[in-house]
Amino acid sequence: MENNYPNAEDKSYGVLLYYKYTNIQDLQQLFNFYNSNCTSLNLVGRVRLSSNGVNVTVGGKITALEKHIDSVKSNSLFEGTDFKLASCSEPLNDKVAMECGFTSLSIRIVKELVTFSSYPLLKSPEVSNAGCHLSAAQFHSVLQNAGRFLESEDHSSSEGLVLLDARNLYETRIGKFDTLDVKTLDPEIRQYSDLASWIDENSERLKGNKILMYCTGGIRCEMASAYIKSKGAGFENVFQLYGGIQRYLEQFPDGGFFKGKNFVFDHRVSVGSMDPKVLGSCLLCSSAFDDYSFRSRCMYCRMLVLVCDSCRFFQKHSSSYVCELCQKYGKNVVESHELESAELEPVSTSNQTGLFASMSVGSAPKISRKLRILCLHGFRQNASSFKGRTGSLAKKLKNLAELVFVDAPHELSFIYQPSQLEQNSNIPPSPILQAPPPSKSCNKKYAWLVSHSHDKNTETGWRIADIPFDPLQYQQQTEGLDVSLAYLEKVVAQSGPFDGVLGFSQGAAMAALLCQDKLKSKIDFRFVILCSGFSVNMGECQQGSIMFPSLHIFGNDLGKDRQIERDASRHLASLFEGGCSMVIEHELGHIIPTRSPYIDEIKEFLQRFL
Repeated sequence: MENNYPNAEDKSYGVLLYYKYTNIQDLQQLFNFYNSNCTSLNLVGRVRLSSNGVNVTVGGKITALEKHIDSVKSNSLFEGTDFKLASCSEPLNDKVAMECGFTSLSIRIVKELVTFSSYPLLKSPEVSNAGCHLSAAQFHSVLQNAGRFLESEDHSSSEGLVLLDARNLYETRIGKFDTLDVKTLDPEIRQYSDLASWIDENSERLKGNKILMYCTGGIRCEMASAYIKSKGAGFENVFQLYGGIQRYLEQFPDGGFFKGKNFVFDHRVSVGSMDPKVLGSCLLCSSAFDDYSFRSRCMYCRMLVLVCDSCRFFQKHSSSYVCELCQKYGKNVVESHELESAELEPVSTSNQTGLFASMSVGSAPKISRKLRILCLHGFRQNASSFKGRTGSLAKKLKNLAELVFVDAPHELSFIYQPSQLEQNSNIPPSPILQAPPPSKSCNKKYAWLVSHSHDKNTETGWRIADIPFDPLQYQQQTEGLDVSLAYLEKVVAQSGPFDGVLGFSQGAAMAALLCQDKLKSKIDFRFVILCSGFSVNMGECQQGSIMFPSLHIFGNDLGKDRQIERDASRHLASLFEGGCSMVIEHELGHIIPTRSPYIDEIKEFLQRFL
């Protein structure tokens, strides 16, 4: 059999990339194959499996990767697969290796190989209707002859030739195709799941044109080109670079029409041609720079940004970088010394005072590499009590995260459940007790959601509950979302940004609502942690329909959580797409566990976002 792999010695290291859209009947069997094969060959990286194909990026010894390819080829499902194998050095930067997933093997069954849209599409694309594949040579020829093509066209026709980059903005900033004869469209998106919205908003710029698309290795163009073609008349002529930029640079090592470097999602970070020209520039000083190895990120959206060695050295005590997109949409750089001397001002409104009076941040938020997490307490709790209950969690996460606590907006009455003796007494209880049985003084209690009969609290003393407390009362608390949402928008505007939101009990129900597509634009965050959660007002959500990174923590069969049913928490977890969610079940009741192995799993989840 002919060997098309790179010539390399037995000890040489390499990276292998490939994808294949195909109908897979038995996902578990395929999972077992990859787990057994990759483990035995000591491969690391990412394997994503779905009912419609596979997406693989793994690294290891060249000989091991060749054996893996041969094993995969023996399965008829992978006939015609384009295996991209490149020799390279082993990971030298532990931080980059960890962030790119090249310290261990991760195999997951997911709903989509790549998440094309973060919201439900009116018409989902069918990969079988993807754009026409052009080889690297054909793609190059079209660009090379574009001028003659346009000159020969009937100028009475509006049809032209456009080049569409299907990658994220930070990728395009260090390398892209460039030719004077073809108009290039750069969507300037933070993530691939934003591309569908850009296509919808720019349909008129695409309609009636011949569209040439490209991405890193080809997989992103499959879905995007199919989506463009699904728009019907005027969107038929869509072509994509087969094998992506990687195959093009192999065919044209001098770079051809591609300028700069190709960003890759493994420890190599980027791959260039023989052309030494640097396309990228430092965010701060604009000097030529294109190295993402230091993983500098925007303080608001966490997108990768280019910051040169000199600027990083002089700003080593600050990481207050703001990417060009956040600058474009109104975010400003705040000097670290201003933040250190500033105090968090409380906010009040006409119908409530001291909304932020109990915000337990200790001091003003300082720019650091720690994750900032907004914490939402449970029903009939407050920021202070929740901070106390999570003290152990905060201590064990102190090197990873800063927890910020805030009171909910709905103030509750001082209601208590009478003792069994008092309940059985023939003496009717006093409606208002001047010396409240639970304690002589009590902090105010709040809620994110309330029942339809809720009235704003105007009482100063304790009142006995009209009826016994219902352990399933949380199922009736469905009102007040608009008030809580507007309130949280103010919290984020004044004290944000936040990397994530942690919710406990009813706070988890509120946090889950923020992950729905219709509310995501209201409050910007990157992940959610739902502890003893349940779903409220989420009847329209289907299983696996919420595409958002999530961690779910709740009691298992032996958990004895007397407040929230285990099945309610499991149901909430099921609404999130499995490929981007993680579940921790414990046996410790209505709490957030902080002992091993639970705390280690929580840390593992958070480390993905550093």
